[in-house]
Amino acid sequence: MLIMEYRGTLSSAQAFAKSGRLEDWVHSYLKSDGNNREFSDGLKLLDRYFLGPIKMPLSLFSRCCGPEETMKWKVDADWFEKKVVMLENAIKTDTDMPPLIVHFVDDEFELNDGNHRLEAYSRLDSKEINVIIWITEKSEYELFLSKYSEFFK
Repeated sequence: MLIMEYRGTLSSAQAFAKSGRLEDWVHSYLKSDGNNREFSDGLKLLDRYFLGPIKMPLSLFSRCCGPEETMKWKVDADWFEKKVVMLENAIKTDTDMPPLIVHFVDDEFELNDGNHRLEAYSRLDSKEINVIIWITEKSEYELFLSKYSEFFK
C-alpha cells in the first residue's frame, strides 16, 4: 500500500482521490484540521460513497452554521465574522484550501464541513467551489451522477 502524507489542502485531497483513498483523506481531515472527530466516527458507521473533489457552482450550497436565527447551528456573530474575514484573507493568497464536505441526501445538498469557507468564498464573489460529496444510498448516488455528471469533466 502506498504511504501518503496527509495535508489539509485541496491538492492533498485530489492526490488521495487519485489513489482511491478519498475516504481516508476525509477522516484524516475531520480528525485534525476539521476538528470534528464525531462526524468522522458517524461516517464510519455505514458504507458511504465519496466523490470528488469536484468543482461545482457555489450557488448550489447553503450554510447551516452562522449567527442568523434560521441556522441549524447558531454561533456567536463576532466569532463567526472574525473567522470568515480570516478565511477571506487566506483564500486571497492560498488557492489550496480544503474542499467543503457535503452530504447529498433527498435530492438536496447538506453542508457538513466548510460553512465559514463557503461564506468567505461567497463574499469574495466566487462562482465555483471545490467539494467532496458523500452519499449513503446507492439510489441517491445514481441520482447524483445523473444530475451532476457534467462536473466530473
